[in-house]
Amino acid sequence: MAYFETIRDVISELSSSEVIRRREGAGWQMVAIEWRRELPDEEASIGSEFDEDIPYGLRISGDCMRLETDPVEHQVLMLIMEGVAADSSYAEIAVRLNAKGFLTRSGQPWTRVAVFGMIPRLIDVGPRFFASAEWVERSQRIESPRLTAGADRPRTRPHGWRRLFGHRSRA
Repeated sequence: MAYFETIRDVISELSSSEVIRRREGAGWQMVAIEWRRELPDEEASIGSEFDEDIPYGLRISGDCMRLETDPVEHQVLMLIMEGVAADSSYAEIAVRLNAKGFLTRSGQPWTRVAVFGMIPRLIDVGPRFFASAEWVERSQRIESPRLTAGADRPRTRPHGWRRLFGHRSRA
């Protein structure tokens, strides 16, 4: 496997084609160009670029060195997971979240679309949630045909097959 050395040059002038030629002559290959501009005040919103980078249910720790569980968002994820396990519609889950006073990160009431948008995050946190004592306790209170014993076992014949196809007993 090949090993590569990487350097980063900040080129601030248009006349930097000489810098590029010197680097290429020394065996370097340009692999990226990055553009940036200063945003006018009306376009700049502090922190908005980081809102989507931090996974829902987590927040930056007090020492700014790691991510930690956000207790409110954790509860929202648990409630959505309960709703999905109970076979509730996304609209029903949204109504339940709004009734409990939860808002989305943008401060808006929950909608069925916003709940649907959390499903990929639930897939991410699912294994950790299902292994937690909190989920074991919560899941025992959920009434759902999906959570009953044998609910995932397929039937050998569809329900009502005798009525549909007639049943001939062998004598």
